[in-house]
Amino acid sequence: MTRKQRRLVLIAVAGSVLAVAVGLTLYGLSGQIALFKTPTEIAEGTVEPGRRLRIGGLVKEGSVVKANGGATVSFAVTDTVNDVAVTYTGLLPDLFREGQGVVAEGALGPDGRFAADTVLAKHDENYMPKEVVDSLKAQGVWQEGAEGGAPVRGAAPAATTSATN
Repeated sequence: MTRKQRRLVLIAVAGSVLAVAVGLTLYGLSGQIALFKTPTEIAEGTVEPGRRLRIGGLVKEGSVVKANGGATVSFAVTDTVNDVAVTYTGLLPDLFREGQGVVAEGALGPDGRFAADTVLAKHDENYMPKEVVDSLKAQGVWQEGAEGGAPVRGAAPAATTSATN
């Protein structure tokens, strides 16, 4: 075996070991990855029930209902086009309010209700998760402001707005 052939064999073996390591890593992470989806993407049926994911949007006004002495909370997350019903058991963040940005992590049930095990609310007056901002911009309900932008309450989705122009 020439020196060049030995080098090629070494590169082939190293490449194979690297491919197996990457494959095992991705397989190991597959159960831990939570993709971000919007209420519209869930309404379109692109999400299979039981899959772990994150949903984001605004807490719909008037949708927060507490049960079991406040331990279980039901609310709707909206992107102003579609809503997703969310159930969460536990303590909500102090800044959780209707009309504010929220990200919930959990799984979608076969009945279309999202069972969250983690709820994240914005942490200051100007913060909105990037995924939520992108989703609201895509819907045409995000207005850039002096302090990083804010959702426009009662705004029509982009398709409706552009149809009137």
